[in-house]
Amino acid sequence: MKAAKVVFVLGGPGSGKGTQCALIVEHFGFTHLSAGDLLRAEIKSGSQNGAMIQSMIKEGKIVPSEVTVKLLQKAMLSSDNDKFLIDGFPRNEENRSAFELITGIRPEFILFFECSEKEMEKRVLGRNEGRIDDNIETIKKRFKVFIDSGLPVLKHYDSLGKLRKINGDRMKEEVFESVRPLFTAFAKKD
Repeated sequence: MKAAKVVFVLGGPGSGKGTQCALIVEHFGFTHLSAGDLLRAEIKSGSQNGAMIQSMIKEGKIVPSEVTVKLLQKAMLSSDNDKFLIDGFPRNEENRSAFELITGIRPEFILFFECSEKEMEKRVLGRNEGRIDDNIETIKKRFKVFIDSGLPVLKHYDSLGKLRKINGDRMKEEVFESVRPLFTAFAKKD
């Protein structure tokens, strides 16, 4: 696990994380792990863990760190790749410290998509993915949780010089033109 290279991809709901991750995977050969997708897959599995996760997501709450980290670690260990984009994680300081403690991995950098709440709301309501958390009440809770819990994580990584902010309010192609140089330089480190 310690040889794995990890980039955390953060931003509010609808900020473009998933869209940009798909482009990074296509151009730079990373494996995209979405904390949310892994949690939703666990819900679909019908496990007791899944039922607890579903209840928390429905309420707009953050799932316990250990649960999410273990799902991420399992996905990383089962992959043939050693370069990972972890999308939507860490959501708070507890997530961050649990990830580093459990996996022994420190991220290469954090890719943060800054996007206005108005734009994120428009995107989330327009994406029609059938997600239980894509409704206006839950979206507002998710925005608040992201701001309240996510800012300390961003400040922590900024203090380490590992925070890379990208304006996510633009068209996806324009956003990717800002993202590309970060990964071109990163790929050269391998």
